[in-house]
Amino acid sequence: MASIKKILITENKDFSSKAIELISDLAEVEAGDLDRIQLLDKVRDVDVLWLRLRHQIDKEVFDAASKLKYIVTPTTGLNHIDMEKAKARGIKVLSLRGEVEFLQNIRASAEHTMALMLAVLRNLPAASLSVDCGGWQRDPYKGRELYETRVGLLGFGRIGKLVARYLHAFGSEILAHDPKVEQDENFPYVQFVTREELLRTSDLVSLHVDLNPATVSFFGAEDFQLMKEGSYFINTSRGELLDEESLLRSLEQGKLAGAGLDVVWNEHQVEQGASHLITYAKHHSNVVITPHIAGCTEESMAKTEIFMARKLVQALEREV
Repeated sequence: MASIKKILITENKDFSSKAIELISDLAEVEAGDLDRIQLLDKVRDVDVLWLRLRHQIDKEVFDAASKLKYIVTPTTGLNHIDMEKAKARGIKVLSLRGEVEFLQNIRASAEHTMALMLAVLRNLPAASLSVDCGGWQRDPYKGRELYETRVGLLGFGRIGKLVARYLHAFGSEILAHDPKVEQDENFPYVQFVTREELLRTSDLVSLHVDLNPATVSFFGAEDFQLMKEGSYFINTSRGELLDEESLLRSLEQGKLAGAGLDVVWNEHQVEQGASHLITYAKHHSNVVITPHIAGCTEESMAKTEIFMARKLVQALEREV
């Protein structure tokens, strides 16, 4: 087994005690709830850096981390890590990407997709806020049902399939488009169509596409123009897949009835007011935005942390 001396966990709130137990035999484990300055200070003598999604691991972090050998991140998306710099430094990145069998039982992101659909269709945040403010009116918050609503799933990978199952239980009509999937015999109730047909005919479009260099700005102005008047848009994948200015224009012009988002561009700059979508949502109740919490449940986080701890142990055992 390769020798390492120190593992740094950068976000330790509710971190799995079982996972810490598994990696404590490997090296000294330091766990904290670190801000950027603390991360840059503590990473200097670390062999293994364990992340969630708070920190952007960029040139500044790599320059500070002279001893770094591994990065562990219990995520499928890796846009919070400069992968080119990691490769150039010979730093191995362990993640959930490609762990198909394990991820079948990680349902949090699919459930959150459904939650956003319901929140937008049923005006839940605005209705709840009205009660908090002393109101008790029904008519301003009349919503729409998922039953018999035509929902288009753009991307039919793991999350898309899970969402399709949930939508089927609701009685939705389900369309899907994925260049890698022509038809799936396990989903006889899903109609596979062209991207154009899905956008033109769906009452609600939900994006389920992996982020990579080829899919940056995957969904843009032409796509929003194709969508039905009064339709809805959901994104729980990655903010960088989306041309946000085109989404804003579609909302401002009334082309879309609403949107539910768990991700935005430049998430690490959101608190500096970098997101126009968040600014818009502050004044428009038909846009619901959550802070990238789709995968953030007690059950899923514990499962993934334990899985990644075992994956780290196995990776070190393979090294001579």
